[in-house]
Amino acid sequence: MAVAPGRGRPQESTVSRRRFVQGAAALAAGAGLAANAPRAARAEGRELRFWNLFGGGDGARLQEMQAAFSAANPDIDLNAVTFAWGPPYYTKLAMSAVGGRPPAVGVLHASRLPSYAPAGLLEPLDPAVLTQYDIGPDKFLPAVWEGMQFEGQPYAIPLDIHPFIMYFNTDVCQQAGLLGPDGTLLPLQGPDAVIDAFRRAQAVTGNLGLAYETNGVAPWRLFSGLYAQLGGTILSPDGEQLTIDDAKAEQVLSFMADLTVGSKVASPNQDGPASVAMFSNASAGFHLNGGWEVTTFETEGIPFSAVPFPNVFGTNQTWADSHVFVLPKQPDDDQGRLDASLRFISFMLKDSLTWAQGGHIPSYLPVATGPEFAGLEPQSNYAAAAETPVYDPRAWFSGAAAPLQEEAGAAFGAVLNGQKSPREGISQYRAAMEDLLDTPEPI
Repeated sequence: MAVAPGRGRPQESTVSRRRFVQGAAALAAGAGLAANAPRAARAEGRELRFWNLFGGGDGARLQEMQAAFSAANPDIDLNAVTFAWGPPYYTKLAMSAVGGRPPAVGVLHASRLPSYAPAGLLEPLDPAVLTQYDIGPDKFLPAVWEGMQFEGQPYAIPLDIHPFIMYFNTDVCQQAGLLGPDGTLLPLQGPDAVIDAFRRAQAVTGNLGLAYETNGVAPWRLFSGLYAQLGGTILSPDGEQLTIDDAKAEQVLSFMADLTVGSKVASPNQDGPASVAMFSNASAGFHLNGGWEVTTFETEGIPFSAVPFPNVFGTNQTWADSHVFVLPKQPDDDQGRLDASLRFISFMLKDSLTWAQGGHIPSYLPVATGPEFAGLEPQSNYAAAAETPVYDPRAWFSGAAAPLQEEAGAAFGAVLNGQKSPREGISQYRAAMEDLLDTPEPI
């Protein structure tokens, strides 16, 4: 992750591992004392600086939630700033912590934690203190909470889970005989059943059975879930060793290539916007993407629903990520700021039904298991995907808008459009991962 000048003059350009361990120990000790003390002092007339990267519909929903928080907490002056999604935001947040001028609360993707927590850029969180604000570990699915950890310590609080799911056009699937009497999609299990369903949908549309991005990061998301279904891993738990199983990886890529250059139920050369458009105009019966496209299809007014990614190789695991709240490393220990930060995060989680309207699955169990979310469709139809998320492997080059996904998109995309064989695609990806493992961490 490249670095750029942040707000204020940087005190240091890097954070050593020794300094991180010492700082983390001190912070953990302080948090332990807080757990045995009365609730942190209430903030009075305090400014709370919050950085995020949400635009479009997500940005509008976030502003609605922020306005509700401000109305309910007049003693806190919320100062929310939105930056450009991707590397510019991640760089600025990192440098703000290094330079000693971070916001009180920031947003990350969970997949980005491996490049922040080890570098000492985030404050570790005490579960006992979080519990005082109703956002302790028991309020989240174990598989999701585990993704918030680094060396056994939580560093993030998840707002949502956004998995790779399968959309389907209900009219097309009805004509293709793929819906049950209740209008739900009949179960699809195994590669043959999945491809057969796409073929039947293709016979109805006269164009494609499946629309999905083959030029971009979607090939990584598809591969990640399928490879995990076979029990494969990319890196060792410490992120230092390559553990790719070539046989399993080739099996996955062979299935993916069958979709495009074998059975030809999907286009071998399609970008993200084109895949969304093809599904929107009923030129494809199925679509693979994240839940964030729900509002797009609702706006288009097309007949559709969505389900968890199918069990192709033995499980229902699927690629996923989470938007998470983090407390960037601060230059001082301010209990008033901590109280304001945790009050804000707690409020946002309890108000996350608003956030779920954008297609995300709430991570906060009281909302995710509540009757209001159960009545929200199609979100509640694919909510089970939150139980089997496959987060990106833990490495500094992993995560949203990071090299691991980009290299996978390039290597696997070449397989999907017929330029490379599955074996050649894996070989290219393996070489790229080895180069990244040999590259020193930028921070």
